[in-house]
Amino acid sequence: MKKPKIIIGTRGSKLALWQAQWVKSYLVQKFADLDIELKIIKTKGDKILDVPLAKVGGKGLFVKEIEEALVDKRIDIAVHSMKDMPAELYEGLCIGAIPERENSCDVLISHKGLLLSQLPINARIGTSSLRRIAQIKRVRPDFEISPLRGNLDTRIRKLEEGEIDAIILAAAGVKRLGLESIITQYLNEDVMLPAVGQGALCIEIRKEDQDISRYINAMDHFLTHAVVSGERAFLKRLEGSCQIPVAGYGKAENNVFTIKGLVADLDGKTIISDIQKGPLESSEKIGVALADKLISMGAKRLLENLTEM
Repeated sequence: MKKPKIIIGTRGSKLALWQAQWVKSYLVQKFADLDIELKIIKTKGDKILDVPLAKVGGKGLFVKEIEEALVDKRIDIAVHSMKDMPAELYEGLCIGAIPERENSCDVLISHKGLLLSQLPINARIGTSSLRRIAQIKRVRPDFEISPLRGNLDTRIRKLEEGEIDAIILAAAGVKRLGLESIITQYLNEDVMLPAVGQGALCIEIRKEDQDISRYINAMDHFLTHAVVSGERAFLKRLEGSCQIPVAGYGKAENNVFTIKGLVADLDGKTIISDIQKGPLESSEKIGVALADKLISMGAKRLLENLTEM
């Protein structure tokens, strides 16, 4: 009897392939009867490496072509980094599962192993994330920001070659590629509030595809799904994307959901931030409430000013 075949769509970077391979391994272990293939899809974000994301379209650049392949049934499952997902999904698609989250922090990797506070005046920091730029400039306004795109290997090479003094990356990607030993410092949320969904994977499927849904259901981690859903509801209410400095990070403890959100201007001089909490089962409502609170504090005007720039 022929095995059922599932095609997993993924970007071609080393990290994206690690994530897709992890999903494949999970499914093969759980369902021995499956024939699973990885299909690499090059996205616009992978092709445009010399321009900051904020200037060419934001988050959707890393998922659009993969979502189109899912809608067209060229693939059956799409595996993304959750932080790359726009607030609005492609029509006809849904988040089928969110596995347990890896470390959600940002990390500093410096050329000489110096901590953030030890870096010299006017040190060159490599990042193209507006969220990271705004928050790092709040702590160290003297830093010079060097736009940095490309995969993890490319970024690390530029650091090693001395083009920049330090880079800021998501801890999850560094750890998943087995490079934890090069991390200089984990940046806590008071210094660098993470991006919405950072550290989590997104397993995206077609809404009506019950056959695929039953395969990936067991991959879903209830607490992670509830927390990330609250973060994404916050982002959606703010209409946020990579083009604006927005951060949102939730936690669950004793069935209580707590989320901290932040909106900033590009130089970190204006920061609007607050915290909301409530029952875990109401995480999405709490995320929306936090967004509304920030809007009442002036976040909407700040975001409108940024999008007009």
